[in-house]
Amino acid sequence: MSDSEEEGGLTLDSMFTEPPRPPSPEPTAAIYIREKHNLEEDVDFWTSINIRLVGSHPLWGHHLWNASRAFASYLDDHPELYRSRTVLELGAGGALPGLVAAKNGAHTVVLTDYPDAALVENISYNVEQNIREPQRTQVHVEGYIWGHPVEPLLRLLPDDSCAQKAFDLIILSDLIFNHSQHDAMLKSCELALARSNKPQPAPCLLVFYTHHRPHLADRDMEFFIKARERGWHCEEVLTRKYPPMFPEDPGEEEVRATVHGWRLTRSSTRGVHSG
Repeated sequence: MSDSEEEGGLTLDSMFTEPPRPPSPEPTAAIYIREKHNLEEDVDFWTSINIRLVGSHPLWGHHLWNASRAFASYLDDHPELYRSRTVLELGAGGALPGLVAAKNGAHTVVLTDYPDAALVENISYNVEQNIREPQRTQVHVEGYIWGHPVEPLLRLLPDDSCAQKAFDLIILSDLIFNHSQHDAMLKSCELALARSNKPQPAPCLLVFYTHHRPHLADRDMEFFIKARERGWHCEEVLTRKYPPMFPEDPGEEEVRATVHGWRLTRSSTRGVHSG
């Protein structure tokens, strides 16, 4: 991260230090069709989620990424990670994974993205369209810049005199291609995730991504190198293939078509990294 980024925090200009992708199609809506129907377990029986996407945006909030679809399916298969627990989604975009967690019984869900009016208002719209009352009161939408203090997010969690406020699950869906922001993302996660002495399963980060630019895959993976250096245990839990998001792009198509999912946990004795 450059000195100007460290001093001024995340800005639209500082998000991408690599050359920007050429102009791409501008979808305005997408539908996620549920792959699994756990009728006997559903809190809110549902078969699809309608996601409105901003028309176009420099932070790529105008796409429903393959990682988001894979995330939604994975969360549907693993409700034990979030049911009756607290969830934070960073860089939510259309917020599909967080909406799945909310519909499947998460106690509290906080959906965040860069504090840009178009992004935040669009997430709020998707919540209103897809989450019924009274569940909707347990879903919060906030603008948030990675690496900044997390107290405004923690204040949205329910009071619990037996535990410090923190999240049980943090969702990062197709974010690690923001290479300059790896440290900021990890800092936010370290500040926001509950300690591992909570009931099983242990609080965790789920990080799903695709190498959209295969020639920069090594830089994508630096996220996990940094995470291990900061005391995180990193384990790949999913690989799944989809049609590539941008078929015309250069690079090996199989790489661009594959979604990877990782689960990150940490020791309860690990202190918050100062970096």
